[in-house]
Amino acid sequence: MIKKPGARAVIKKALSSDEAVCNASANDSFDQVLARARFGRRGFLKGSSSLAAASMLGMGLAFLTDSVQKNGKAAMAADLSFNFKPVTKNITDTLTVPEGYSARVLLATGDPIKRGVTPYKNNGTDNDFEVRAGDHHDAMQYFGMDAAGTAWDPSSSDRALLCINHEVCEDLGFVHPNGPTEYGPESTAARPQVEVDKEVAAHGVTIVELAKQGSAYDINPDSRYNRRVTATTVFDIQGPARGSAMMATAFSPSGEQTRGTLNNCGHGYTPWGTYLSGEENWAGYFHRREDDAVRTAKEVTAFDRYGIKSETSGRYNWSRFGAAGNTDLYSRWSVNKVAASADQDFRNAANTFGWVVEIDPFKPNATPKKRTGLGRMAHEGCWTAKVTPGEPLVLYTGDDARNEYIYKFVSDAKWDPKDATGGLAAGNKYLDAGTLYAAKFNDDGTGEWLPLTMRNPAIVNYADYAFADDVDVLINARLAADAAGATKMDRPEWGGVNPTNGEVYFTLTNSVSGSSGRGTQTPLDAANPRFYADAKGDKISQGNVNGHIIRWREAGNMPAAKVFEWDVYLFGAKADADASVNLSGLTGENDFSSPDGLWFSEATPGLLWIQTDDGYYTDVTNCMMLAALPGAVGDGEAKMVTNQAVPVNGDSDQTVQTYAGKTASPTLLSRFLVGPRDCEITGITESPDGKAVFVNIQHPGENSESATDPTQFTSHWPDGGNARPRSATVIITRNDGGKVAV
Repeated sequence: MIKKPGARAVIKKALSSDEAVCNASANDSFDQVLARARFGRRGFLKGSSSLAAASMLGMGLAFLTDSVQKNGKAAMAADLSFNFKPVTKNITDTLTVPEGYSARVLLATGDPIKRGVTPYKNNGTDNDFEVRAGDHHDAMQYFGMDAAGTAWDPSSSDRALLCINHEVCEDLGFVHPNGPTEYGPESTAARPQVEVDKEVAAHGVTIVELAKQGSAYDINPDSRYNRRVTATTVFDIQGPARGSAMMATAFSPSGEQTRGTLNNCGHGYTPWGTYLSGEENWAGYFHRREDDAVRTAKEVTAFDRYGIKSETSGRYNWSRFGAAGNTDLYSRWSVNKVAASADQDFRNAANTFGWVVEIDPFKPNATPKKRTGLGRMAHEGCWTAKVTPGEPLVLYTGDDARNEYIYKFVSDAKWDPKDATGGLAAGNKYLDAGTLYAAKFNDDGTGEWLPLTMRNPAIVNYADYAFADDVDVLINARLAADAAGATKMDRPEWGGVNPTNGEVYFTLTNSVSGSSGRGTQTPLDAANPRFYADAKGDKISQGNVNGHIIRWREAGNMPAAKVFEWDVYLFGAKADADASVNLSGLTGENDFSSPDGLWFSEATPGLLWIQTDDGYYTDVTNCMMLAALPGAVGDGEAKMVTNQAVPVNGDSDQTVQTYAGKTASPTLLSRFLVGPRDCEITGITESPDGKAVFVNIQHPGENSESATDPTQFTSHWPDGGNARPRSATVIITRNDGGKVAV
């Protein structure tokens, strides 16, 4: 997830490249868009243009409707209904769940994960995060464990391993006694080693064993599986980029290993029971203070495309621990060219981040892998399509930034069910060889997957960057997607595959007008069709302020297909917004803004969970989680969206054709949870019996004005009183012991 602006906004803006737009490609220029199925209001109303527009609108709707009829699985969700009353929007500093439900904190920032570790003091003096839960809890996955406690059992609701991502270490520095020292890219002084070490260790992944006593889950502090994977852990570089000269560093001159994972955001899991974690906004961690002239033109282009720029790089200033005794454990965060060759410094260190990582939770001593076949970007997560024996494995991933792309990977190897117990060796087989694609969403409701390989002439002939080979393509996947002509999206975040019909859903959190915002420099299109003004107090934001959720069906319901059909499942909006904005008909029981987390239940097929990370509706409600019963692509209608004052192309009022899903009545979409102040609701998993749902509450109190003065904290959750706020994993159960939500 991308952190939203809050208190200390000037500092945070300087520290983070999360909100930076790095895509300067000309994909979807206005000439291209106008030449396709999009048209302004004036053209729509005139003569033959009107006839053509109406014809195209009808053809698109017929195409989608026909697909729903052929699919025959509009939804198993039709057999489901919610068993809770919608939670009311609120801005209280508490976690609100429906009547008849309970929520309990399982594991908060700093809590011990091993026996003998002292309870967390929450005053900044605990420095041993290698044996404590990390900060900023994000995505997570429940892995049921067999009775012997040695292997994955997807059906076990009594014993499990829980893997939890930790995205960042709070900018305000609640983990330090007095907040961070010499923090941020503008600082030129050395940081205290103890602070750097703590922040590095607070990133990564936590793995803990859960044991069920009666109806309650607790952490087993004696489990041999309990451990942390941090920004110092050694990783094998796997896949096509392994051994590349572009991956060589002083730590691994052969380019076969690297240290650490960070900004771990979304997740996924494999059919063989391993954990996938996405390295999202990693670029801002690397310090770069050198003249562009010392690097090749290609290197500068790549740095710019990924946001490693001198004015914003070095978010944590980790590379500046002390002038004396500064070992490569710290200098590795600097990508300056300081030696004669790449195997003697860390000029390539950033190339070893931005990958999907694979961890075997059941093998504590196994070296985790960075899977380079899945491309390098700001990965939100990685989600596997339904597997079929004899067919390739397909995984979907998104690049979480404005104007970035949605991708899928298709394995060369065909699925063999015998590999279901293969662990990381199965990952070598299925994830290290295949084809990476980027999505192009056409304005008629169809789409296509564009191959990112040197077999694609658009990549070979790309004028802005001369790709050397397919490894270069994967390391610079953003540039390859630019070259291929993929569709710029409004911040692709979480994805999910509906187990009832195989359709794929992706949240597009928002795109607010700015230097390259939607509707200003980036044109509107059918898949990203809205531009409007939205008020929060006396502040007016413009663009696709509240975000939307797109979905698609692969041709023939075959995940490896090269074409697909799509519509917009839901448009985020305030209930009282104009109908041209509230296109999904949201009500006070289910209106939302900035969809982020998205997850399909496996215990209850047909149930979808939606989580928000919002900064535009928080004067009315804290972030939330909604339960949804989605239908299928094409269950709604084609719509013409009239946008408000789009300041481009000389047209002050533009109309865009799109395809919208069914109206979201409260019986199909209902607010289940509202979090404490300033938090993001993110990460969700469940017990296989569907009776326990695990949810993460990230960065409550993020807009606090001080890390040390309790009167300046906007939240004291979960501990209450004057306590510093902490991220935490909570368990939600029904008081009568039944299934959650339905």
